[in-house]
Amino acid sequence: MAHHKFVDLFAGCGGLSLGLSMAGLEGVFAIEKDPMAFETFSANFLGKRKLPVKKFAWPLWLEQKAWGIDDLLDEHRNQLHNLKNEIEILAGGPPCQGFSFAGRRQESDPRNLLFERYVEVVDAIRPSALILENVPGMKVAHATRSDAGIRQQASESYYEKLKRSLEAIGYDVHCEFIDASRFGVPQKRSRLIVLGLENSISAKLDGGANRVFQLLEEKRKEQLSEFRLPEIVTASDAISDLHTDHSLRQPCADPYSPSGFEEAVYLGPDTRYQKLMNKHCAKDAMDSMRLARHRQVVRERFARILAECKAGVLMDKESRERFGLKKHRIYLMSRNLPAPTITTLPDDVLHYSAPRILTVRESARIQSFPDWFRFSGKFTTGGSMRSQECPRYTQVGNAVPPFLARAIGLAVTAALSEASLSAKPNFCESFPTTPEELITAI
Repeated sequence: MAHHKFVDLFAGCGGLSLGLSMAGLEGVFAIEKDPMAFETFSANFLGKRKLPVKKFAWPLWLEQKAWGIDDLLDEHRNQLHNLKNEIEILAGGPPCQGFSFAGRRQESDPRNLLFERYVEVVDAIRPSALILENVPGMKVAHATRSDAGIRQQASESYYEKLKRSLEAIGYDVHCEFIDASRFGVPQKRSRLIVLGLENSISAKLDGGANRVFQLLEEKRKEQLSEFRLPEIVTASDAISDLHTDHSLRQPCADPYSPSGFEEAVYLGPDTRYQKLMNKHCAKDAMDSMRLARHRQVVRERFARILAECKAGVLMDKESRERFGLKKHRIYLMSRNLPAPTITTLPDDVLHYSAPRILTVRESARIQSFPDWFRFSGKFTTGGSMRSQECPRYTQVGNAVPPFLARAIGLAVTAALSEASLSAKPNFCESFPTTPEELITAI
């Protein structure tokens, strides 16, 4: 089987790349402008470590560093054009902050111009297929302010603008809202998945780009069966082996962490999901298990929330006021349900049984990152640096869940195979079949 090559744009720490690699695709290079996120990417896809997925090939003309898409286009446009017919899949979509419901949506956000540069890269490389993942807000037409300060409804959403731009350069584009929890990811995480096929390929498939979503449903079922996972993986299925209630503690020796922090001593996986996650991970090789140092007053408040608040739902206004919480989004996990959406803010989610926030590793487990996957950089960033830096919690919260990405990779490659088979002439049709045709042929 020929390996399908892919490039990952806006790669983050590598969740989408990891899933596609798990699906048997070959990574060529990845573009990510944040140095911390790229350091994590490098530690898993470029170093000398022996890993259960194939390393990225990485071309000699591209320096192995954090790149912005503008710099890539300015310095390497010719090399991108030379990749025509080489790269079958262009993965990764422009970052979502500009159209997230969690952040302040701003029509003028410069990040929203990134999709125009994205379209330029697509036009340069001309891949067979496109994979983008984004927040549901990308499909909402955003309100803008006129010069007089009056809110005006935008005529189309960013998704519609992107679709129009891609159709103009010869791609058939389709999107659907997909919930990661249906793919063995222990988290309710609804995202807009956008899949595109080059028009000549789309024309060979019944339903065009929509056919990939039919195949995605088939691959979803196959994946659960292959991994021997139930339809729903719960929070405790995912992280009960990382509990800290009565476990031994040890000092956190992570090179990026100041002294004075602790982590739990890991004793081993219990559930089917935990065993999948811990496979290929040497004992003591799991990083990012550092526990937050909550002040006594915070721990007591969290303990009261655990005792008094309903689990598995967003905390309501009345409860937030009762506990003196200024945050709008606080979610107490339920052990028997998938976790809520893991975000870039660690204090959005409380553990289901311990009065604390999750560790980076617990968040990574809930995103379906395997335990061998290493995270680099600071754990958190506060204050004004929050919008400039991409520490570990942010890297995990921004990532595409690898299990979802794996199924998407399998669906896209199945669609490309289907299109190439339909392109070949039927062998039997090229032979005469009736006596009259035989005589004519001779």
